[in-house]
Amino acid sequence: MPTVQNPILPGFHPDPSIVRVGDDYYVATSTFEWYPGVKISHSKDLVHWRTAGYAVTRPSQLDLRGRPNSGGVWAPALTYADGQFWLIYTDVRDWSGRFKDAHNYLITAPSIEGPWSEPVYLNSSGFDPSLFHDDDGRKWLVNMLWDHRANHNPFGGILLQEYDPEQKKLVGPITTIFEGTELGLVEGPHLYTIDGWYYLLTAEGGTFTTHAESVARSRQIEGPYEVMPGNPLVTSAHDPGLRLQSAGHGSLVQHADGSWGFVHLCRRPLENGRSVLGRETAYQAVRWEDGWPRLATGGVEPQVAVEGPDLEPHPWPEPPARDDFDGDALGLEWNSPRIVTSEIARLDARPGYLRLGGRESIVSNFEQALVARRLDAFHVEASTCVEFEPESFQQMAGLVAFYSTDSFYYLHLSRAAHAEKALALMRCERGQVSFPVEKEFPLDGHDRVLLKLEIEGDRIRFFYSVDGEQWGAMGGEQDASILSDEHAVPAFGFTGAFVGMACHDLTGRREHADFDWFEYRRL
Repeated sequence: MPTVQNPILPGFHPDPSIVRVGDDYYVATSTFEWYPGVKISHSKDLVHWRTAGYAVTRPSQLDLRGRPNSGGVWAPALTYADGQFWLIYTDVRDWSGRFKDAHNYLITAPSIEGPWSEPVYLNSSGFDPSLFHDDDGRKWLVNMLWDHRANHNPFGGILLQEYDPEQKKLVGPITTIFEGTELGLVEGPHLYTIDGWYYLLTAEGGTFTTHAESVARSRQIEGPYEVMPGNPLVTSAHDPGLRLQSAGHGSLVQHADGSWGFVHLCRRPLENGRSVLGRETAYQAVRWEDGWPRLATGGVEPQVAVEGPDLEPHPWPEPPARDDFDGDALGLEWNSPRIVTSEIARLDARPGYLRLGGRESIVSNFEQALVARRLDAFHVEASTCVEFEPESFQQMAGLVAFYSTDSFYYLHLSRAAHAEKALALMRCERGQVSFPVEKEFPLDGHDRVLLKLEIEGDRIRFFYSVDGEQWGAMGGEQDASILSDEHAVPAFGFTGAFVGMACHDLTGRREHADFDWFEYRRL
């Protein structure tokens, strides 16, 4: 049997929802404020994965401008029934304080590549919705209930309501079918029908160290649901030494041979407890005992190496380390915070270059020119070549290591009092911007400048070059672990670190920068 090494989806891939269609496995993961929305990963052997695409690719499906950090797309749920894919996602417009403005939508597609439909609005009573297709053809929505009232548990339980695909709306009574266990913070529900039982899987304990996945079952879909003896199915809460921490929030899949598996989110924190790679996706084998799902490895602790089903190896071509921007569209590895348009990021303006037209500041929650890819390893090098002619100190372009508008590094070209072109390093930690290098480094007379960063664990270093051979350091060694969920504001975040390119023009003149290439290497 092949061995599955965890995480199967390294880097920012939280809240996995898995479905098998024939010989193909698909996993949808949360993308929060990053666009395009809802990343879908594809595998044929559970070992090798590729990005199949994104489900939310048009502003008519979701306009993320103005969403707060770690807002936007939460916990998508992917299913397949009636010859098509069904995907439900939450758009969280605000998640701070007592209230949650969270709206749930449904889209469908004939194939995983799309085209995905315009959204059907469902409800706004809580987040983490999923759609269950019952054996009798009826469809049911489950989602957690958010309770804003004082002296009430804000995680108010799991709601059930029928969905009518003909009317394209929810119908009938709304029922609270499960209030959770003593682990608390019940969310992320998924329903399954197996051997005459309805099984309800829910995430509990919060998404950090006490996270877990609970199981309950009932003979009737409306309940009552009994909790699995020895619950939960998986958790890392009892052992801070486990390599996979924060285990929970996942979904089941049945393999073609009848065996079962479970995908779930996890973290791999550094020694200081911070997770620069964010929440990742892992796989565990499942066996059934006395009518309940259990980890095949025994116990409740997630394993790094797991025996997978007997499937033929199916590796995908390894994408090149360097993107020369020679195509007609950006590759699937590229994302942007909240929005990217053909006017902001252009490949047609200058063949072989990515042209970014400067927009709002790097702390804008609306519209900025920033294109980046997920950090998916602890030791990486990222570099780019930029051509930029700033006319003002308000115009900037360069290389970013970016977690959110409150946590980032920005190695950028701009204009200074002592130079027409100068290099500066900006650091933002919990919303506080600083400049580790006191005076900008002059680069007058150099049309092309190469910028590079190296991340190794909790350390990040920055470099520049004008010839590609001699490199100078910029700013000394910095703390990479500020780019993590645990260090986000106001108390935590839900995403992960990215590296990429950016251009900002606070004058409003939209001065552009041309990037000849971008290279990303795992070291």
